[in-house]
Amino acid sequence: MADPKDPLAPASRALWLTRAGMVAERVARALWLPLSLALIAATLWAFDLHTRLPGDAALWVAGAFGLAMLVTLALGLWRFRWPSRAEAMARLDRTLTGRPLAALTDTQALGATDPASAALWQAHRARMQAQAAKARAVRPDPQLARRDPYAVRLVALTAAAVAVLFAVPGQQGPLAGMPGAAGAAIGPSWEGWIVPPAYTGRPGLYLNEIDRESFEVPQGSRVVLRFYGPPGALTLEQSLADGVQADETGQALEFDARRSGEIAIEGPNGRRWDVAVAADMLPEILPMGPMERARGGVAELPFTASDDYGVLRGEAVITLDLEAIDRRYGLSVDPEARAPLLLALPMPMSGDRMSLTETLREDLSQHPWANLPVQVVLRAVDAAGQAGESPAEAAILPGRRFFEPAAKALIELRRDVLWNAVNGRRAAMLMRAMLHRSEGAFHYENAPVLIRGAVNFIETRLDAGTFTPEARDDLAQRLWDLALLMEEGELANARDRLQRARDRLAEAMERGADPSEIQDLMDELREATRDYMAMLAEQAPDAEDPQADQRDQGERQEGERVSQSQIQEMMDAIQQAMEEGRMEDAAEMMAQLNALLDNLQMTRGEGGEPMPGGEAMEGLGDTLGEQQGLADETFEQLQEQFGQGGQPQDGQPQQGQQQGQQQQGQQGEAGKDDEQAMRELAERQRELRERLRQQQLGDLPGEGTDEGEAGLQALEEANRAMDQAAESLEQGDMRGALQRQAEALDALREGLREFRDAMDADRRERAGSEGDPDQAQAQGSGRDPLGREMGPSAQSGDFGSVVPGEDPRERARELMDEIRRRQAERERPEAERDYLNRLIEPY
Repeated sequence: MADPKDPLAPASRALWLTRAGMVAERVARALWLPLSLALIAATLWAFDLHTRLPGDAALWVAGAFGLAMLVTLALGLWRFRWPSRAEAMARLDRTLTGRPLAALTDTQALGATDPASAALWQAHRARMQAQAAKARAVRPDPQLARRDPYAVRLVALTAAAVAVLFAVPGQQGPLAGMPGAAGAAIGPSWEGWIVPPAYTGRPGLYLNEIDRESFEVPQGSRVVLRFYGPPGALTLEQSLADGVQADETGQALEFDARRSGEIAIEGPNGRRWDVAVAADMLPEILPMGPMERARGGVAELPFTASDDYGVLRGEAVITLDLEAIDRRYGLSVDPEARAPLLLALPMPMSGDRMSLTETLREDLSQHPWANLPVQVVLRAVDAAGQAGESPAEAAILPGRRFFEPAAKALIELRRDVLWNAVNGRRAAMLMRAMLHRSEGAFHYENAPVLIRGAVNFIETRLDAGTFTPEARDDLAQRLWDLALLMEEGELANARDRLQRARDRLAEAMERGADPSEIQDLMDELREATRDYMAMLAEQAPDAEDPQADQRDQGERQEGERVSQSQIQEMMDAIQQAMEEGRMEDAAEMMAQLNALLDNLQMTRGEGGEPMPGGEAMEGLGDTLGEQQGLADETFEQLQEQFGQGGQPQDGQPQQGQQQGQQQQGQQGEAGKDDEQAMRELAERQRELRERLRQQQLGDLPGEGTDEGEAGLQALEEANRAMDQAAESLEQGDMRGALQRQAEALDALREGLREFRDAMDADRRERAGSEGDPDQAQAQGSGRDPLGREMGPSAQSGDFGSVVPGEDPRERARELMDEIRRRQAERERPEAERDYLNRLIEPY
């Protein structure tokens, strides 16, 4: 009973319970480890482990356990401290508002003789006593999890429970007399399980609970049986596998179900089942079309794969098709042996893989077999290790195409050296021929120096006998880099930086990178995009006549009109979505940005140069310009939808139901306007497609030639892409429409190049047949760096002279380039950039 004079009497019961809990805490902390060791030792004894150990090992184990228990017990008792009343009071007081227990044990230090001060002190004590009366005992918290990170105490308790329930009957020592389920196992009994392979997703079966006489399991399921009782009392008969794995006692049996049959347990309480084993089918994989060359020479191969339990992985096996290769020039010698090219097929990161459709995309431009005939076999592997293959398909391994003659020649020599190292001497000789009287023959000024360096590289190593495969690969990389510089100049480096920044950002978004890393990668993408656009503006190709300049105006300004402000706005929207955690929206906008950046192809040989020709060529040029304008309008429509966003604009919060209804009405009207705009764009796209169809039926150059057939095939691809773009617009899929429109633009440019090559070939043939050498020279019957006849316009390199003096059109182009460069600099004031943008918009 509490002392009424005790100031802590109102909380005496709670204080006593709290102190008792502290005692329990400290006892548990002191004894948990020796008790755990004791339980583990008792479990080992109950399972008769001491009789199974050889020699004196049982004594050593028992001694080790005994010593460990004594040491841990001594340490625990040495550390044990009985909790004082003050410690219990402090713990309980921390759970109360205002620390009333501490206040009740205090005395008035000042003003004790003052009646007013004494009355105030008594009122304070009365409030504290009321608070103390609300005290509740603090629960004990031994914090064993922190002291036992490996959960030894839980292992000991579990082991002891298992010993009580399942220790061998008659061999548990003192535990044999304890009640439990162990006694039920004294007579012969059995247990059985069937565990299907994990990849099937099927649940396991407990044979003791299966009452039906037959059932089905997947192939490869693991059958596990345990017999209890005297050895030999129970036996197994099975026809599902060729052999059974058993332990030394013969009481534990395991085998895999490989074929249909029966399982029979002979003996007391025996059972018999007919088991149907469902075969695991081979995975199937097929290409959905031929391997094609996409933008930038990237190989694309759509495929479909299926398996009854899901495809684990897949690969494309590509081998060289020697019989289909034109074995001339550098390819006349036998190729060096190379292992088949293995490409991992893309698989969905999540979801069902029982049936999938994907597209393999790989840039194989630098592979030695690029642009050569190959055989492609697709292989799919399931989780059981079974592989299914598609029939071999003949294809041309896609690679990047070069149009600048010198670059094209270097790539051909690079291929010959990689084909066989014996072509090294021939390649050096031909590169020396390229340097003969080569003043002004190369667009890239440093090309002669680098070519001469490649010649010295080859000849020095051939003479020294050190032209090893490593040296040859180093040479191949040098020739590739030089060809890119000759084809595109510094624009190639800018595009590589842009592609690298895009790939790194996309990879970081997929793996959910840290926000700071995302910010750094976004800044890198902004800088790479700005440099790329500036390089586009600086290297925009020039037209040689006003009519061609006007005809290609829309195409040459492709980067300036779309990319300056709108690309930055889309990047801002992507960054905002990632900061808000809307990663799916950010990924979708990133895909749209990639489609737009892929469409910015203004380099030489990709549609930026003038396209002379007859009336049919002019009509195709007009179609190209209108298709570019339609793509720009589609992108602007997409930007308008991003501006709406379906959410209130910043600085305009919703105020009241009436305003919310008004905004919903405005959004509904905007949605209707968007649908109307999409229908109009789709209608215009179909009209443009029909015009292209009529132009295909017209009089196009190069009929019957390889160039003419290639041009017609390119126009057919553009026609198909336009039709798909119209369907995407009708369905409201602007992202898909932009991608299809970009493909149509690429195909149109490709067709125009092929038809222009065909026209130049016709001019040279007519000039040669008329026997007029002057005319032949006027038509451009010069020779390329390898000595093959060519025309300057045929390979988009004009080596002719220009009239001396200042050209007004040249000066105008220089001014426009300078305006574009300044407008692309993000650090300039926004007002200045808007002004510069207005200057170039009419052009």
